[in-house]
Amino acid sequence: MARSWGYAEHNGPSHWHTLFPVADGDYQSPIDIRTKEATYYDATLKPLTIHYEPSSAQKLHNNGQSFNVEFDDSQDKSVLTGGPLPGVYRLRQMHIHWGSADGHGSEHTVDGRTHSAELHLVHWNAKYGSFDEALKNKDGVGVIALFLEVGEANPGLQKVIDALGLIPNKGKEIHFTNYDPSILLPNSLDYWTYQGSLTTPPLLESIIWILLRAPITVSAEQMAKLRALYFNTEKETPCHMMNNYRPPQPLKGRKVRASFQ
Repeated sequence: MARSWGYAEHNGPSHWHTLFPVADGDYQSPIDIRTKEATYYDATLKPLTIHYEPSSAQKLHNNGQSFNVEFDDSQDKSVLTGGPLPGVYRLRQMHIHWGSADGHGSEHTVDGRTHSAELHLVHWNAKYGSFDEALKNKDGVGVIALFLEVGEANPGLQKVIDALGLIPNKGKEIHFTNYDPSILLPNSLDYWTYQGSLTTPPLLESIIWILLRAPITVSAEQMAKLRALYFNTEKETPCHMMNNYRPPQPLKGRKVRASFQ
């Protein structure tokens, strides 16, 4: 069965609107953060409060678009509060988008500049009772985005990188626990925030984006391990996982708020 959407020439982001008309909506993500004209400092924004429970990590899964580290979100174990968020948001999963070579691969850009990869920590508003229900609401999901640039190896990411060899193909998953993604966070939690969407179908416009200004580093070797994954199942033609990112979408009048001056 052919994939309905993906990142190839015939089914990539430029085609998604045919299956998901919201792809042309007013709150689509990612965007280019234009620091001079479309961004302003908002003194009312609170600092982020992040508490992750390492035991809430459950499994590592290749879903054919990226890998997910999946977390137990049945209780308030690993949670995000503060910032632009109106309540308690539970960590559901973590994944990365990357390019075919170092220097491109992030989804968001800053004044047109792209990074080698972008990591997303996906949380949902606990008041809605489930992730699926949260996705139906403007304040349903809060995503922390981290830019990755090639430099020093990232020790916080190594446990994930080491396990990727066990899930090379779509549909593969393993038990994966005792992992605290807060070790990935940069020292500064200064951020930009705006109202947007999922960057993969169904592209629902229910995401409060929190983009950390300070990038984190990843080594060229770690990037190569990401590109060693496959989009395909074991029985399909091998296709290395890379360029699994959506390009920036029109801002359409939205403003981006900054937690810093």
